[in-house]
Amino acid sequence: MSERKPLPGKFVWFELETDDTAKAKPFYAEVLGWKTVPFPMGDRTYEMICAGETTDTMIGGYATPKKKTRGAAQWISYVSVEDVDAIAKAAKANGGKVLEPPFEIPGVGRSARIADPQGAELCLLKNAEGDPPDAKNVPAGRFFWNELHTSNPVKALAFYEKVLGFSHKSMDMGPGSTYYILSQGGVDRGGVTDHLTEGEAPHWLPYVNVSDPDATVSRARKLGATIPMAPEDIPGVGRFGVLQDPTGAALAIMKPRPMERERTA
Repeated sequence: MSERKPLPGKFVWFELETDDTAKAKPFYAEVLGWKTVPFPMGDRTYEMICAGETTDTMIGGYATPKKKTRGAAQWISYVSVEDVDAIAKAAKANGGKVLEPPFEIPGVGRSARIADPQGAELCLLKNAEGDPPDAKNVPAGRFFWNELHTSNPVKALAFYEKVLGFSHKSMDMGPGSTYYILSQGGVDRGGVTDHLTEGEAPHWLPYVNVSDPDATVSRARKLGATIPMAPEDIPGVGRFGVLQDPTGAALAIMKPRPMERERTA
């Protein structure tokens, strides 16, 4: 077994917050092949998502929203940091908010929840056992990318550089459109775009690797999902689409080109 170490800037966990896990679990089991595994955590049980048959394939979990004011169901991403308390303070000092102050997760590590100045929410995590090593090839059914959709990319980039230490580079995506790649430690970890539909709040959008985006979207639609973006090709990157599950949470799926898959583990 390889030794685990902290990988600051890596998105290491993804959690679906919904009041209707009974609807979400069979949906994702059918659409993405995910398994649900009960995981004891003190006086409660956490419903963990596994991409395979064993617990070493765990990629996220299901959770009930802690505050009803947060609105519809959503995916919340956890990013690895070396000092949760220091990052939470930095987020507040740079115009963000601390939605949940630092706290201990027994047997797991330390966490907190923040929002950037535009309102996109993110959880911080210091894993007591270190983070899973980067993989060159991410198997189908697992998260491999995370994308910030924001109303102000310039301010967002400055915030994440100061708070989380992300550097960035820009990609010309055609007339009037720029995509930004977030990196840390020489590894690309996510992207930033100003693509927001009318009335949509800034948010992080996780991506799941799938072998056939069209078939995945077709299954999702039959099981009650809405499709904000039908599958389409991004030249040099891959084929992707966006689905909104029956509980209302949005998730992107993509079949990345092999070179991009290696780069974005």
